[in-house]
Amino acid sequence: MGVMDTTGGHAEWTFPADPGAVRAARGLVRRQLRGWGLDHVGDLAALLVSELVTNALRHATGPIGVRLVRPGPSDGTLLVEVSDPVPDPPRERAARPEDESGRGLQLLASTTRRWGTRPGETGKTVWFELAVPKEPEMPR
Repeated sequence: MGVMDTTGGHAEWTFPADPGAVRAARGLVRRQLRGWGLDHVGDLAALLVSELVTNALRHATGPIGVRLVRPGPSDGTLLVEVSDPVPDPPRERAARPEDESGRGLQLLASTTRRWGTRPGETGKTVWFELAVPKEPEMPR
């Protein structure tokens, strides 16, 4: 796992395509969001990153990237991106109750503000946005 950058308004990591990537990505996402004071979206962001990294592992043999972009003062949106070297976009499918997989994109669609995919130079990026409500100020 390589840490590319965790300064300023974004954090970025690259993971090898092995099963340990899911746990590592989940932990780093939670830790980074805690550091930014965004604990209240940490669990959901970590869950969605786990789903996307797991999906990437099913198809990719190369590195998987995870990138967080901190909300700006005016937009209140956390951007999360998961990249892999496979150019084919993920396909949503209807999971049956007995299926052990196939719910990641449904979860993404139902819990995020927006999500999508875009092609990259060597693969694709799946991204999503989470609304980050402003913390209420404590009365003085």
